[in-house]
Amino acid sequence: MKVLHCRDVGFDCPGVVKAETEEQVLQMAAQHAGEAHQVTITPEMAEQIKPLIKDE
Repeated sequence: MKVLHCRDVGFDCPGVVKAETEEQVLQMAAQHAGEAHQVTITPEMAEQIKPLIKDE
């Protein structure tokens, strides 16, 4: 299981995204970022976020 904490990306947010793969985490994180933070995740941003995804 892969996990990404929104706080690790720089937001003051308790959100946590968990999924089986990095790609799934990125997709779910992009949806959360848009809905909760009004931020669109670009491919460049996704590359910066990938190293923040950890194994649970």
